[in-house]
Amino acid sequence: MRDYAVVGRQLFLQRIIIYSAAILLAGYYYDTSTALFFYAMVWLGEAFDGYVFNQILRWRDRDWAKARHFVLMIYIGTLFSATVIASFSISLAAQQGHTMHFWALFMLFSAAIFAAINNHQILSVLVLRLSIYIAALLFIPIRDLVATNPPLSSPLWLQFFTVLFVLSFILECSRSFLVGYVKNLRYINALVAEHEKTKAAYNAKQEFLATVSHELRTPLTAIKGALQLIGSGALGTVPPKMQHLFNMASSNSESLANLVNDLLDLQRAETGKLELHIEPIELGAVAAATVDRTRPYAARFDVTLHMEQPKREYWVNADRHRIEQVLVNMLSNAAKFSETGGRVEISLGAHDDQISLAVKDYGIGIPKDASEKVFEQFSQVNSSDIRRHGGTGLGMNISRHIMQAHGGEIDFESVEGVGSTFYVTLAEDKTIRPQPIPDMRKSA
Repeated sequence: MRDYAVVGRQLFLQRIIIYSAAILLAGYYYDTSTALFFYAMVWLGEAFDGYVFNQILRWRDRDWAKARHFVLMIYIGTLFSATVIASFSISLAAQQGHTMHFWALFMLFSAAIFAAINNHQILSVLVLRLSIYIAALLFIPIRDLVATNPPLSSPLWLQFFTVLFVLSFILECSRSFLVGYVKNLRYINALVAEHEKTKAAYNAKQEFLATVSHELRTPLTAIKGALQLIGSGALGTVPPKMQHLFNMASSNSESLANLVNDLLDLQRAETGKLELHIEPIELGAVAAATVDRTRPYAARFDVTLHMEQPKREYWVNADRHRIEQVLVNMLSNAAKFSETGGRVEISLGAHDDQISLAVKDYGIGIPKDASEKVFEQFSQVNSSDIRRHGGTGLGMNISRHIMQAHGGEIDFESVEGVGSTFYVTLAEDKTIRPQPIPDMRKSA
């Protein structure tokens, strides 16, 4: 019923143009007063249908009494409008006398085809409308045959047989469009049902991630705290025989904590609950501090981090903690996938009111056919990378969510075997006038 109303409202202008042209032409060549009367009836029917369509499209509840009322209103509108068109065509044929009625029959044929194409949403309504048009199509030539009783060679008989042929064409068109609509409706219903299942599974996954992550965080915090206390020597020196196991427990607890934090961030990002504390920050200073903090991690891979000294300040409105999180992901990935003894370069620049921070490595690079995996969840370019280099496979996906929440972007350029350049872009804060940075400032 809603589909019927949508299509009916969309085709209002098209119907009016067709009816206006047909009736006004008939008025010019035949009786003007009759044409104007039926033209007014057409507008009355359209006004009634328009009111019913609007009421249906505003209907939101599942009140079946209203549904039955709307169906009845559709029947009334259909009966009225179809009767007007049929009566007008019969009137036009009567004015022409007992002769060939091309214009009158063409009007009915066009109206029937229009109904077959556009009124198949409700079968009973289509049957009602076509019944009226078909009755008029048969009445016009049969009336001439009864009144004149012509021989079989008369063109009036040819007109009658032509009408029969046209009727078979109309019925076939109606059947074809009705079958197609039913198939499409079943397909759409299947898609809707599948979408609901997918949405339910997604919601279940989100609730599971949130619950498990929160439940893991509490005991994990206690475990990390106990290990840190032992490592500090407050409870005595760790025996040499236990040192290896202690280091393994500390490392794995840290990895598990990172996984829990990443899962929580992912859950917040996908549900639109990623909190941002936006403030003006100087991106160069934030980058320099993050680089210094990441140097020990890069040293584990025998990789050095080199940040080019910015020539001026670069102010953006962002969440300092989240931007640092993105930079740590970029720097740690660059270090992990660089060759031993490699170098990672960090640079800042501005273009068209956009600040860009780039992290360039000279490592293994990313194959073209694997570029889509970079920002996927639980994914790295090579599945063996997770085992060899560690990581959750969530860092870059979370980084993309963070940058999108800032209205910025994160992307990369890479050549396999040569290296990769990852960069983030943010809008520059034009309310703060950037100051030049003196040359005496040492490179981070």
